[in-house]
Amino acid sequence: MAAATPVLRAAVVGAGYWGPNLARNFASSDDWELAAVCDLDRERARAVARASKDADVETSVDELLARDDIDAVAVATPAATHYEVVLKALRAGKHVVVEKPLADTTERGHRMVEEARARGLVLMTDHTFCYTAAIEKVHEIIAAGELGEVLYVDSVRINLGLVQPDIDVFWDLAPHDLSIMDYVLPGGLEPEWVSAQGADPIGAGKSCVGYLFLPLPGGATAHVHVNWLSPTKIRNMTIGGSRRTLVWDDLNLAQRVSVFDRGVDLATQQLNRLDRTETMVSYRLGDTWSPALKEREALGAMISEFADSIRGSRAPATDGAAGLRVVRILEAATRSLASGGREVPADVTAEPVRGLP
Repeated sequence: MAAATPVLRAAVVGAGYWGPNLARNFASSDDWELAAVCDLDRERARAVARASKDADVETSVDELLARDDIDAVAVATPAATHYEVVLKALRAGKHVVVEKPLADTTERGHRMVEEARARGLVLMTDHTFCYTAAIEKVHEIIAAGELGEVLYVDSVRINLGLVQPDIDVFWDLAPHDLSIMDYVLPGGLEPEWVSAQGADPIGAGKSCVGYLFLPLPGGATAHVHVNWLSPTKIRNMTIGGSRRTLVWDDLNLAQRVSVFDRGVDLATQQLNRLDRTETMVSYRLGDTWSPALKEREALGAMISEFADSIRGSRAPATDGAAGLRVVRILEAATRSLASGGREVPADVTAEPVRGLP
């Protein structure tokens, strides 16, 4: 009889907005045991621990990482603190999953990826949407070639949301859409340049409405629209292909993914008398279908992938490199905004830099 797979022990650092969700999923997972919750606010950490099978409470990251009964750490602290916390955890020999964005700068993200690689540890980015049943199905459909060659991606994520005190709307909302594109597009998201336009109509001191444009391989394009000020909430992505078009609508509970056998076909016609050609346009109006989806909590699937990658000594589906590709694009968007929307190199395929402290 095969031996039972040992349960891994995790700690959650950060008991604010996202930490309780991580703690709950670790506590209820067959792969994990929630060992501790760490936060500077002891009462907040205690409340999360009490709701998650009474895990230990810690207020010092250093004391938490000194424990030898913890295999992995989930970091759910503000983005500006990810670099310091993640490096400490990796240097303490812990596997790490960190909420989006991976880091607040490309250089810091590089260093985190290099540290994990050098120590043979798993560094995973919590790109939660990539673990939903809907996005898994989108990935499957594109990988199977059912859309044909991808021609464009148009993504909209708008709502009347919280204006963040430390980041703009691009850094707050666009990581979701960029991580989805990186996961479902063949070869990942690797634009040569980025162009961003932003607006601050309420005087918040940062972009509250934003438009991001990225070229894709083969002449395809991607466009991301994000907005904190919309009275309506929209989360959808249209992926147009040479054969079919797919629409993901996250708020349509009955039909999150739809595939349309509709589109435009182009053909050239020779005009012999004038010895020239003319482009002819025709429209396809075929069927529409929606695959059945088995709903599940994305975070539960994410932490199962985290466990499998640790046990298999392999990179997870949304590893540190995936998180770094998203950070590079966000940083390029910031530079584009500062230059009035000019095209700015994204350099997403560059090798991680060395020598940072």
